[in-house]
Amino acid sequence: MRKLSPEEEQLWSRVTATITPLSREPRTEEPAPVAVPMPEPAAAHRVRGRVPPPRPPAALPSAPARIDGSLDGHWDRRLKAGTVAVDRTLDLHGYGLDSAWEAIDRSLERAIAGGERVVLLITGHARPGEPPVQRGKIRAAVHDWLAVSRHADRIAAVRSAHRRHGGGGSLYIILRRG
Repeated sequence: MRKLSPEEEQLWSRVTATITPLSREPRTEEPAPVAVPMPEPAAAHRVRGRVPPPRPPAALPSAPARIDGSLDGHWDRRLKAGTVAVDRTLDLHGYGLDSAWEAIDRSLERAIAGGERVVLLITGHARPGEPPVQRGKIRAAVHDWLAVSRHADRIAAVRSAHRRHGGGGSLYIILRRG
């Protein structure tokens, strides 16, 4: 077992000074240091052929994935040109965060039940600036909401709307066929 360097000893003393014991009884003795056995170096064996590099550990998702599913070229061209027929429109101006989430959920439920394919969601433009931004909260949260909604498996893609349908302040939600 190696000794701590002076810098490590200083750091360790600062760490131990912040520790509060779990027991309310005062400690009477110092615990014996635990020796950590060092693993024996494995005998190096020669591997023949190409050895792939080790895989990095799988990253855990820290936030819900955005629904940006792929659409065929025909859909993408129609969306970019703004020639897609909107089946349902939901304007969220004047809604709070909770009521907007409920309105989105209800609207998607009705659109799915009615066999509709394109929902135009008018959220308003995101407001740039330092947080806390008092406006644009719905726009900032809508992708995460859609990714975790009970209808996420029925959403094929979410795309920015064409200028004639609201541009940057609106989204197309493309639903899968039933």
